[in-house]
Amino acid sequence: MSRPLQANRLNMKAFAQDGVALTESTLLQKMERLAQETQGLQPDSTVKWEATGELRPRAGADDEVWLHLTAEATVPLTCQRCMAAVETPVEVDQWYRFVATEEIAMAEDDQSEEDLLVMEPQFDLLAVLEDELLMALPLVPMHEQCPVAPKLQAGEADVAGDPDSGKKPNPFAVLAQLKTKK
Repeated sequence: MSRPLQANRLNMKAFAQDGVALTESTLLQKMERLAQETQGLQPDSTVKWEATGELRPRAGADDEVWLHLTAEATVPLTCQRCMAAVETPVEVDQWYRFVATEEIAMAEDDQSEEDLLVMEPQFDLLAVLEDELLMALPLVPMHEQCPVAPKLQAGEADVAGDPDSGKKPNPFAVLAQLKTKK
C-alpha cells in the first residue's frame, strides 16, 4: 500500500506500518538554517536522503515506532585557513525511537543508545534531517591543502613590509635610558 508522502507532514505510526522507504532529493536552499552556513551554494545543490520506518514488538505493550534516517550531501563551507569555499561531504546515519511524551524521553535518554523523539500527530521529518546535517558539519572546515596560500597579517602593520614600520620601542630600553639620566 503506497501513498504520496510529504516529509514535512508525516504520521510516523502510519509510515512505520507501511514499511515503505521514502527516498528523496531536497534542494539545500530549502533548508534555510543549513544554507546560512554555506559559502557559494549552487541553486541545484541537493541532499540525497532516505527515511525508513519500522514497528518493533515489545513484550506486554504496543509496538515501538522507529525511524532510520540516512543522508548525503556536499556542502560548500568557508575554509578557516584560506577563507575560500571548501566542498565538504556530510553524511547522516541515525536511528530514532519514538516515545509518547517529552517526560518519557527525558527519563529514558541517559540509558538509550538511540535518539528519542516525541510522537507528534504530524512529524516534520525535514526539520530533523536539517538538524542532523547541521550537527554533522565540521567545527573547523578546511581544505586538505589550500588552493591559495593564506594571507598572514598581524594587526595593522604588514608583516612582509618594512621591518621598522609600526615598531614599538622596547620598554626595557626606555627604562635603561631613565636609569642612565641620573
